[in-house]
Order: sequence, then structure tokens, then C-alpha cells
Amino acid sequence: MNNRKKILVLLFMLGAQAALAPHSLRAENWPHWRGPSFNGSTTEKGLPATFSKTESVKWVANLPGPSAGTPVIWNDRVFVSSVDQQARTLQAMCLDRAVGKTLWQRQTGVGISLDEKSNFASPSPVTDGKRVWFFYGNGELAAFDLDGKQIWSRNIQKDYGQFAFQWTFGSSPTFYAGRLSLQVLQRDVPVHGRGHADGPIDSFLLGLDPQTGKELWRVVRPTPIPFTFSGRTELLIAGGDCITGHDPANGKEPWRWGTWNPNRITHWRLVPSPVAGGGVVLACGPKGAPVFAVKAGGHGTLNDSGLAWTSAEREISSDVSTPLFYEGRFYILNSDRRTLARVVPETGKVEWTGDTGSQAKIEASPTAADGKIYFLNHRGDVFVVEAGEQFKLLNTAAMGDEGDHDLRSSIAIAHGCLFIRTASKLYCVGKE
Repeated sequence: MNNRKKILVLLFMLGAQAALAPHSLRAENWPHWRGPSFNGSTTEKGLPATFSKTESVKWVANLPGPSAGTPVIWNDRVFVSSVDQQARTLQAMCLDRAVGKTLWQRQTGVGISLDEKSNFASPSPVTDGKRVWFFYGNGELAAFDLDGKQIWSRNIQKDYGQFAFQWTFGSSPTFYAGRLSLQVLQRDVPVHGRGHADGPIDSFLLGLDPQTGKELWRVVRPTPIPFTFSGRTELLIAGGDCITGHDPANGKEPWRWGTWNPNRITHWRLVPSPVAGGGVVLACGPKGAPVFAVKAGGHGTLNDSGLAWTSAEREISSDVSTPLFYEGRFYILNSDRRTLARVVPETGKVEWTGDTGSQAKIEASPTAADGKIYFLNHRGDVFVVEAGEQFKLLNTAAMGDEGDHDLRSSIAIAHGCLFIRTASKLYCVGKE
């Protein structure tokens, strides 16, 4: 997407502070693409550091096509969004967590992509343990019960206007405080014939009734990530020009800070979701720009005094990957340099920066548990790094197949296992 609104492609894919943590007590599930605490981490233990395609694999399931979406897990079920490349359709899938058997598979739409870099199944599903919601880049949004019965469906593009994106839209929905939230951050003018030309094009945040799909409220501009600080809960939204907080009950905006785009560059876009921890909220500027840490708990329009720190440009930066917050530290992946940095939230001090040695670009977001950090590169090589005081690469496992490319799915962690998605397979990896 060629402007600030592509911002969002992976961005809704939220992050939040461990302080949100009644959910952290249920860390055995992974209900959202950023995990039970919305920050990429879980309290799971007993996870493997060393594995391969043949070592510590509990099962492997064949998938009908690629997707950048992260699997979500609730108890004995794994939910996966996918395309079917042969049939050219969109699919919602449910697998048995113990053995990888497909329990149900539903077609949710026709057509799979607008470009060669991604497809309509890039958004991740989300579940509350009673229902599961699947969203797709062509606007299809569908709710199912855990047995695969469709509860409702609608098309956001049909109901609110054609999306104005240069590339394929890929934002994921979030379930929080009894509401389903969905953001559409797009260009304010048509691009390549996409988007209506008979009036302004708004970027907006939708609050939906999870049981019916009906609109509860609609607010122009945002993108959400649940976060609680000093007793105040908000949805965090990072866009091409600013970061904002929103009341989850009505979408109203108590604060905002910006901009990392002072020159209003029209092709500016932001991909990483915001993430919070240690009393600050991170927003990552694109294309080698710095990481900005906004002090949590602000009110109104903040100036730069509202910043706790700003990273050194290009040294600590993330163009695509959403940072991880784990055990009191941020871990920030620099996809261009293929490095991982450990950063102190309160001060921005870089405790270490490690070279992953990756031979391909890294655009997946890191996840963590059991003292280990997991992520994969474009071709499916999985890296395991120790979440310690010094950088230590514990393992590199080639999990992709020949021809795999542009892999971006984060590694989900649940029930003592890693769920690793490649272009055509889903691996469940765990200690014997």
C-alpha cells in the first residue's frame, strides 16, 4: 500500500502490556495473533529449543495454500485462515490440536489476491473460546461456533465502501471487553482505481457485536490494541501519522501523539502494531525510521515531551515486525539488518543487538515463552534466541520447503507446543 494507510496491513495485529493480565493466567491458549496478553508472549513452560522437520514434531498438517495469518489455539482446537490455491477460494479451518486432523473447513469467499506479495488470507483469526472470527483482505468477515456452524457473515468492503489500498489489505480483528474491533486504515484518495471518487475516503475503527456482527460504533481513523495502565484500559492505534488511545466502550480518543511523518509523505505506510510495557507505548516508524516510546497515561494531544525516548535511526528500527514485550524487556526485530535488539522500556537503553545470520528477510513478529524467543524468515528458517542478558542464538531450524518465500506468520505458542506455519504446512513442535 503506498501511503500511510497501508500502515495497517499487519498492524491491527496488536500488542499490549502484560499488565492486561488476567488473561496471562490462561496462557495455555493463544486466542489472538499476539497471544493471550496481546504482546507476543505467554507463560508457557517446557518448550523446545532444538527441533527440525523430523525432530520433536508431534504432527504436521497439509494446508491448501499460503497465508501470513498466525494460527490461534483454544484448548483442543487450532484455527487457521488459508487460501485454496487450486480452487481460488478463501478457507476457514479448524484442526485437532492433539493430532492435526482437520475437524472442519468452510469456504468463506471466492478469489485469493490482488498482488503477488500477499493474499486475502493474511489476517489472523481470533477466538474467545466460544466463537471464532475470520477476516479476509477482500472484506469478508465471518463468525463460527467451535464446531464450524456459521453464526453470521458480512463484507466490510461492501457495507462501507471499496478499500483504497495499493496492495492487499491485511489487518486482523481483535476481541476484547466483549466487542469485536476491526480497523480499516486506508488512503484518503483512490489508488489504482480502488476506492470511491464521489467523496472523502475515511480510515475508521469499527466496534461490532460479536454475536451478530452488527455495528456498535464507528470512529474515523483508528487501529486497536488492548492495553491497561493505571486502571485505564484503551485500544492502541498506530497510523501513518500518529498513535492514539481509544476507549473500548465507544471508540473515543483520550490522547494522541504524532507525527513521525512531519513532511506528510503521501506514500508513508506503517505495518507494525503498537505494543506496550514498562509504562510506555511503542510505535515503529517505517523504512529505517526510529522507534518512538510514548509515555503511557497521557491526555489530549501530546507534544514531544510526551515521549520517553526515541531510538537511533536505523539502528533500532522495525519496518514490518511488531516488537515483543517479554519479562520486562522489548525485543525489536530489524528486518533490513536481520538483527534482534533487547531494549529497556523505561529508558530505551539497548542492552544488546544480535545478528541472526539469516539469509533471507525477516518480516514475521517474534513471540516468546519459557525464556526463549521464536521467529521465522521469509523462507521458513526458524530462529530460537535466548531471552537473557546477552544475545545467544540457540538454534536455527529449516522448516520451509523448496520454493517457500515471503513467509510472515508468527509462531503461536500453546499447550507446551510451537505452531509453525510455512507456505503449505502447519507443524506442531514440542518436547517428547
